[in-house]
Amino acid sequence: MEMNIPFLDLKSQYDSIKSEIDKAIQNIVDNTSFVLGPEVQKFEEEFASFCNVEHAIAVNSGTAALHLSLLSLGIKKEDEVILPPNTFIATAEAISHCGATPVFCDINEETYNIDPELLESKITEKTKAIIPVHLYGNPCDMDRINEIARKHNLFVIEDSCQAHGARYKWRKTGSLSDISSFSFYPGKNLGAYGEGGIIITNNPDLAEKCRLYRAHGENPKNTHKVIGYNYRMESLQGAILRVKLKYLNQWNEERRKKAKLYSELLKDIVKIPKVPDYNQSVFHIYCIKHKERNKLKNFLQEKGIATGIHYSKPIHLQEAYSFLGYKEGDLPIAEKVTKEILSLPIYPELNEIQIKYICDSIKEFAKKHINL
Repeated sequence: MEMNIPFLDLKSQYDSIKSEIDKAIQNIVDNTSFVLGPEVQKFEEEFASFCNVEHAIAVNSGTAALHLSLLSLGIKKEDEVILPPNTFIATAEAISHCGATPVFCDINEETYNIDPELLESKITEKTKAIIPVHLYGNPCDMDRINEIARKHNLFVIEDSCQAHGARYKWRKTGSLSDISSFSFYPGKNLGAYGEGGIIITNNPDLAEKCRLYRAHGENPKNTHKVIGYNYRMESLQGAILRVKLKYLNQWNEERRKKAKLYSELLKDIVKIPKVPDYNQSVFHIYCIKHKERNKLKNFLQEKGIATGIHYSKPIHLQEAYSFLGYKEGDLPIAEKVTKEILSLPIYPELNEIQIKYICDSIKEFAKKHINL
C-alpha cells in the first residue's frame, strides 16, 4: 500500500498542543505587548536554565544570533573565522556581515562535523575564532576544538542552530564555548511560528553587548551607545516557544527512538548516521548516504516519500563566495559527502508504520543498486 509521507509535519505538532498555543497567543494579543516584553524575558530565563548557562538573549533569527555573537567578540574586518563548508550559508554570512573572512575547514566523513585534526592547518595570524556547527543535531568534538582554540588564543562560537538539547559528554550544546547561537526557524526541533533565534553565554560582558546591539544600541531609552540593529524577538514567538520548550525533551527522545528504528532497519542497506558514544544527538536531521542519491530520492518521491538534501552544495563552491577563490577539490570530503547524502523524514509524530514503509522502499531500491 502506497503512502504519502511529508518531510515535516508541523500541523500534527500544533494539534497536539493547540489549546496551550492558542491561549499563549491570545494572551499576547490581549496584553498588546508585541516586541520583547515579559514573555520573551521569561523565555530567555527558561532557555538559559534548559542549557545550564547564565545568560540568554532572544533575537529575531538564528542568523542574527550568529552575527551578534561574532560582533560581541570584536570580530571585524581583516579577521578570519574558521568554519565547516557543509552548513547553511547563514554561518558564513554572519562572518561576512562583520567584515571578516570565512575560512573553510574540511569535515570528518563519518560525523559530517568539522575535522579537528585539520583545524590547525587553517589557522593564520589573522584567525580570531572557530565556529563548530553541530550538524544534524550531532555535537562536534568540542574538547579537541577547545584545546586547539586555547593553544592559539582563539574564540569558539558554537553554531547550535540544529542541536537544541543535544549533549556532548553529558553537557548541553551551547554551554561548551565562549558563546553560542540557536535558530528557532519553524522546522527546528524547537521551532517558532515564524523566525526566531537566541544567543547563550556564561560571560556577562558578552551578554550585555548582545543586548545592546539587539535593540539599536539603546540603553537606557533614547540613549544610543553604539550603532545597533533591529534584531528584537517578537512577543508572540517568545510565548509560543515557552509552551514548546516544555515538550522539547520529550520530542527529542521521540526523535532518538525514530532514529534508532531507522538505523536498525537500514544498517546493512545504506550508510547510516554515526553518533560517537559520548554524544547524545537530537537528530534534527536523519541523514543517510548512497552513491545513487539522486536516483534514490526520485524513487522515494514516486513512493510518496518526501526527502531533503542538507546541503547539496558546500558554501565554498557557492557563487556568493566565489570571490574567496576556492575551487572544486579544495575540500574533498565535504564535496564528496554532499553528492551522496539524503535526509529522511524524522519528527516526533512520525510513526513506526511510516518508518517501516520508508525503509522497505529503500531496500527495494537497494536491490537494484547494490553498490553502496
